[in-house]
Amino acid sequence: MRAHISRTTKYNILLNKGGIRLRLFIYHLFRSPLKLARVSHKRGKRRIRRDLLAIKAALAQEKKETQEMLAIYRKFTQGEATEQEMKVANEQLVDVVKGLGVGVFAALPFAPITIPFIIRLGKRFGIDVLPSAFYEKDGIKEEIKEEFKEEFKEDIKVDINKS
Repeated sequence: MRAHISRTTKYNILLNKGGIRLRLFIYHLFRSPLKLARVSHKRGKRRIRRDLLAIKAALAQEKKETQEMLAIYRKFTQGEATEQEMKVANEQLVDVVKGLGVGVFAALPFAPITIPFIIRLGKRFGIDVLPSAFYEKDGIKEEIKEEFKEEFKEDIKVDINKS
């Protein structure tokens, strides 16, 4: 009669008979999905960081334009603003109202779904839903790329130092 051999024992026998090739196969079998998950996680973090930098730059641009708008309205109350300055200030006021409109949707449930839907719906009908600073213009995209490249270089240096 044959004695019962457990799976663990069979695995150990295979390891001893197969030698290093089997060990390498098993190592790569488990290592590859883990490495893929690690790379995907880093890629996702970089994408999120890049998107947040884009939002930060757009909000900084809006802040600057809004401050200019308020200065122009102050000049208008004193009777010193030109027609061109008033046109720029009124355009910025429209952008502020657009930002408030999107902000209302941000407070509602399912905002990550509703806001992109509203933006696409607005594009379909030719309406700019977001303030002008959120659209790529005046080299904002280039500034974001440069900031992201610098942070990416720092991340690589940290990763190399850890290795």
